[in-house]
Amino acid sequence: MNPIATRLDTIQEKSGLRGVEIAQLLKTTPETVSRWRNGHSEPKKASLEVLLQLEWLVGELAELYSPQEAKLWLFSHHKQLSGQRPVDRIEAGRLEDILTIIAQLKDSAFV
Repeated sequence: MNPIATRLDTIQEKSGLRGVEIAQLLKTTPETVSRWRNGHSEPKKASLEVLLQLEWLVGELAELYSPQEAKLWLFSHHKQLSGQRPVDRIEAGRLEDILTIIAQLKDSAFV
């Protein structure tokens, strides 16, 4: 298995996201993600950076939630995001906002 496929699998396992949802967050098509997974092409630099950030983000979520709960959390509206959903912020390239909230959740969970 290639390194990109491994990362995609990790994201799916820890977040419960489907391939089409991952493609949407990476601003690409499911077919492109499939080509990455099968080693027929590689993500461009910008997509790779978001992929790696998404892997980190779901890894952080996995410390707090099951995959099903993580997916629900990602698609729910949050007061801390002015009513937006985390997936909306991820699509807008604002993963830092999500990581900040996760850090706050982890701080309160482990106090």
